Amino acid sequence: MNQTTDAPDTQLERRHYLYPGTIFVHRQPHLITTVLGSCVSVCLWNQTAQLGGINHYLLPLWNGEGLPTPKYGNVAITKLVEKVRAHSSPNDKLIAKVFGGASMWEKTEGLLAVGQRNVEFAIETLESLKILIVSSDLGGNQGRKVIFNSGDGTVLMRRQRAMRIVKTTD
Repeated sequence: MNQTTDAPDTQLERRHYLYPGTIFVHRQPHLITTVLGSCVSVCLWNQTAQLGGINHYLLPLWNGEGLPTPKYGNVAITKLVEKVRAHSSPNDKLIAKVFGGASMWEKTEGLLAVGQRNVEFAIETLESLKILIVSSDLGGNQGRKVIFNSGDGTVLMRRQRAMRIVKTTD
């Protein structure tokens, strides 16, 4: 008895979990999942090349000490754009979808407003690079789970239940 079955869609089998402080760009389509609190992820998409990439950064600016890593927005966004453009034609337009930047602490002012600073940095940087932000879900006090399909540029996003740190006294 001969049985034939359709081969599974290998596109959907290519998955990647994106850890904080990393970037993912691959020529083959992947479903990339990451979880954000005060961190920000920029999803870049090139419709012409049918290619996308994503980053996950923790702080807006690298201060110049140690190695420049994608833990910092100024490194993560620049490297992401470079990697996506490396797989693109020079005239291809990139679009962005930006997520995260929650306020995870009860009092967030000044340097403690990490989420807000991450969001502002992403918006300012993408504007300066003339990359249009077509979708975003930013700020608030809830984390987010993001699944980016680098094959078609779609994003599924779910807000996580708000969590608060409560101090107890002994």
